[in-house]
Amino acid sequence: MTAIAPISNISSASTQAIDWQAIAKDFIAIVGDRYVVRTSEELLAYECDGLTSYKQQPAIVVLPLTTEEVSAVVKVCASYKVAFVARGSGTGLSGGALPLPDSVLIVTARMKKILEVDFENQRVVVQPGVINNWVTQAVSGAGFYYAPDPSSQIICSIGGNVAENSGGVHCLKYGVTTNHVLGAKIVLPDGSIKDIGSKIPESPGYDLTGIFVGSEGTLGIATEVTLKILKSAESIQVLLADFTTVEAAGSTVSDVISAGIIPGGMEIMDNMSINAVEDTVATNCYPRDAASILLIEIDGLEIEVAESAKRVEEICYKNGARNVTTATDPEQRLRLWKGRKAAFAAMGRLSPDYYVQDGVIPRTKLTYVLQEIEKLSEKYGYHVANVFHAGDGNLHPLILYNNAETGALETVEELGGEILKLCVRVGGSISGEHGIGADKKCYMSEMFSETDLETMRWVRDVFDPQGIANPTKILPTPRTCGEGAKPSHDAKYKLVERF
Repeated sequence: MTAIAPISNISSASTQAIDWQAIAKDFIAIVGDRYVVRTSEELLAYECDGLTSYKQQPAIVVLPLTTEEVSAVVKVCASYKVAFVARGSGTGLSGGALPLPDSVLIVTARMKKILEVDFENQRVVVQPGVINNWVTQAVSGAGFYYAPDPSSQIICSIGGNVAENSGGVHCLKYGVTTNHVLGAKIVLPDGSIKDIGSKIPESPGYDLTGIFVGSEGTLGIATEVTLKILKSAESIQVLLADFTTVEAAGSTVSDVISAGIIPGGMEIMDNMSINAVEDTVATNCYPRDAASILLIEIDGLEIEVAESAKRVEEICYKNGARNVTTATDPEQRLRLWKGRKAAFAAMGRLSPDYYVQDGVIPRTKLTYVLQEIEKLSEKYGYHVANVFHAGDGNLHPLILYNNAETGALETVEELGGEILKLCVRVGGSISGEHGIGADKKCYMSEMFSETDLETMRWVRDVFDPQGIANPTKILPTPRTCGEGAKPSHDAKYKLVERF
């Protein structure tokens, strides 16, 4: 069982006593009593997101249904100067939807309508609670799909994807969420409703959509999102190559890109991950004795795919691949991808807990960084399983540990931090798709100067002058990285009855 680590350094936007009874009454008038959650037992379901190491109950949870209800709820928060946190499906891995003490959690799970489908202009308009995979399901019959596909796509919501700028296995060729959002209707932290972007691919003026996507709920809440959908490829092939070293798989990735081939996706899994997923989902196509496997998906025109697949196979063998398996049939392709999609969940076979990061590095540094991660693993005494979007250098090191062991979480957090610092040193980033949230804000100063961070604060203040929209997330608090910016694992977690 995962222990509870409180967020002791976070306080509400106001230090004055808060009249939660009055706030609850206002919320009930907006959404109805059924959709205002306020007992300690019910609030337990909302005390964390996918980063379960950190837990904190909100004071109250509200589940609006429409843009107007979201606006009214936010206006109540603004009038009482109470902090609010937006939450979708709660699958985020950086603590972006982690509640704050004495905060309101605004959950968009009921807002799950696909409002418009426009095949002629290749776009759809959805509410934030729509599940990622539902978009593709809604348009696949007409030969379209939605490209961003996080591993959690069967449960993660579009609103959360927009907040975190989520990626997926196909982000190498098609980009992350921001590349597929044309515009949005948003509720600002004062409760006003604004439209940003448009329904056309390019529009003049400031790129407010680009600023909003990836802002992790600190600039407002998206209540409608206009997404770009793509025409399904004429031909798709998936190749699985297995290698005797992880470094050989990494070299293959660089060589494929150098050859001018841009696959839809390229994913590497190491031996530890291979065996975990085979134990869990039994694909029977991942060789258990391989040091690593490389999954490469190529899509496009039939003649182009055939030629590229042939060239990729040659590059794999040139780099020492033992075998290369090719799948063209949809069921065969799905089978090859099944294990990769289940990789995170499969870690439960190996360890009671895991801590994941998502640093980004240049592809040319892949071999070096993997070697350094192995050294860090030995230094700290914890196994690190590697599963990553190799094509764009987005690493997902999974640090395996037992949270029941005293001090284990603090140690693996330190190890995770060292991996992030390593990524920055080689010219990379501390996040590729999981966001910063509560988990990585302490490392923002590793990547950005104080001038950079101050500029971000100015942007945030323009949208949220009261500082009530997901405060304390993304930017370091205090401003310099240190223990004060991290959750305190020694403070006691308390349940506070407010009603």
